[in-house]
Amino acid sequence: MKLEKEIKQKKFDNEFQKLIVNIIYTGGWLNAINSKRLKKFGISPQQYNVLRILRGQYPLPVTVNLLKERMLDRMSNASRLVEKLRLKGCVERAVCPSDRRAVDVIITQKGLDLLAEIDSGAKKFEKHFKSLAKSEAKKLNQLLDKLRG
Repeated sequence: MKLEKEIKQKKFDNEFQKLIVNIIYTGGWLNAINSKRLKKFGISPQQYNVLRILRGQYPLPVTVNLLKERMLDRMSNASRLVEKLRLKGCVERAVCPSDRRAVDVIITQKGLDLLAEIDSGAKKFEKHFKSLAKSEAKKLNQLLDKLRG
């Protein structure tokens, strides 16, 4: 659906203004869909992001600082997210042997199993993108990368 109809705005001052609003609106739309999808599993999108980072590093542990650097939402409190995931049994924390000020975090088998379960439904989530051809998705990825410079 056209942005103008979605937000009930007839026109924009220019295409760049429309682009800014469109990216923000679309990001919110995707976040809402993703949050609803993850709610069934009892985790937030930020917790999901932490688990995916940890799975990518597995079997090596990572520091909370590394998680902060790699997170999609850099405003998230990584320490708090790790603690919530620890209470759910999805991660383990330990003092880093080489730097006692740092905390090592590693994903547990329960965390890996949860990601596998979430990933099994990824095709349903991807259906929201099927209005784009593969070539259009590739071009959009290139344009967004270019935008971020």
